[in-house]
Amino acid sequence: MTAHKEGDPTTLNRLYGRAKGKPLRAGQQELVDTLLPQIAVPDEGPVTAEALFGYDRPMHFEIGFGGGEHMAFRADMLPDHGFVGAEPFVNGVAQALVHVKEGKLANVRIHHGDALEVLSRVPDGSLSFAYLLHPDPWPKARHAKRRMMNDGPVEIIAAKLKPGGEFRFGTDHPVYVRHALMVMQRHTDKFDWLCEKPDDFLIRPGGWPETRYEAKARRLGHEVWYFRYRRK
Repeated sequence: MTAHKEGDPTTLNRLYGRAKGKPLRAGQQELVDTLLPQIAVPDEGPVTAEALFGYDRPMHFEIGFGGGEHMAFRADMLPDHGFVGAEPFVNGVAQALVHVKEGKLANVRIHHGDALEVLSRVPDGSLSFAYLLHPDPWPKARHAKRRMMNDGPVEIIAAKLKPGGEFRFGTDHPVYVRHALMVMQRHTDKFDWLCEKPDDFLIRPGGWPETRYEAKARRLGHEVWYFRYRRK
């Protein structure tokens, strides 16, 4: 399994964070063994709508989909669109597979591993949406280079989005908010921040479901922030 180097978030060589938690239940393990191979992103070649779904369609990419609630909700809402999700945590992949099976979602493809490896194989200007929701904040200053919201990944996301495509980012961590805003401020040549008033980033937009991470944050009394950026 690969991921980005310590000093370069666009280079893939080791995975930060855990890849497995508690043992999977029998039903989850069966889905990992049987359903995942059927809908897994191929290990090689361009990641295109035609290759994954058989014909051209708007394509969405979610970086670190957690338990897959958001991806499944969006895929069910937009059945004519294609959804690609990447997640290194096998327990999250297993839960996403449950959503795919129960929702009969034929428009979802999953990569169990590092998102940037797959995203690098998406042709430039192909994505209609990219999502990064509640990523690991790595709150210590010395770990800031490990955050997905850094110049390298943001440049890749910008390259893969088509003009007018949307990048959505959400977090409940104040340190990450400040860091992300600082990073995005360096990329105003590529993105317009779709924000005119405080409610635009304090209230969850329509079509953006609550994930279990967001629900947990609210139970802990955390504020949650929502950011939408349009590719210029």
